[in-house]
Amino acid sequence: MRFVNGDGAALTAEAEPETQAPVQAERTFFAEWIVTAILLIFCSTALVQAFEIPTGSMEKTLLTGDHLLVDKLAYAPGGAVSRYVLPYREIHRGDIIVFRYPMDISQTFVKRCIGVPGDRIKLVEKTLWLNGHPVDEPYVFHNTASIQAYRDNFPNFAGVAVLDKAHDMLAHHVVKGEVVVPPDQYLALGDNREDSLDSRYWGFVPRENIIGKPLLIYWSHEWKRMFHLIHGYSLQ
Repeated sequence: MRFVNGDGAALTAEAEPETQAPVQAERTFFAEWIVTAILLIFCSTALVQAFEIPTGSMEKTLLTGDHLLVDKLAYAPGGAVSRYVLPYREIHRGDIIVFRYPMDISQTFVKRCIGVPGDRIKLVEKTLWLNGHPVDEPYVFHNTASIQAYRDNFPNFAGVAVLDKAHDMLAHHVVKGEVVVPPDQYLALGDNREDSLDSRYWGFVPRENIIGKPLLIYWSHEWKRMFHLIHGYSLQ
């Protein structure tokens, strides 16, 4: 191909290889897929996380084998600007929370938040008392009518085997027969109240251990539960 410059001299332009356009299109295709994959990985780790219910401690709300999507953004600590832009919120009583097990942070647990900082908590013959009054818990599943001294009259310590953090809770955070939740800590119990390894046995959940809250069940052995949205219950 020939061009003429301002002086009338002929210039010769190098012809583009015929294969350049297909190669460029191929590179663009792969680049787009790489970016898409990176975004999907980021979203699945930073914003939402898949989680499988390993035990029956949250029956009948969540069943063994239910697969959940967990919202990791809900309780994330907001920055000076992001707190006004992103949908962060405080953890409320009655929220279902997903958190790193305080005794082994490699394990992930799901329970219901029963007490927030400053709350006074006790169980009296299976009935939850919150800040001086009994509370109705429609989500709780009782699989036995028998009463155990510690489990069902918490924190009535009766020589039951508990872990070190629970010993600390019982030794330093019980006032007049009630557990008082300290700052930046939460008390979590399972909905299957007689068959749950929860705060009664290993103490409080530190704020920094809380990952997020379940959004929905995306797979379950019971098909009718699939795509069921998960909601907390307001405890007053």
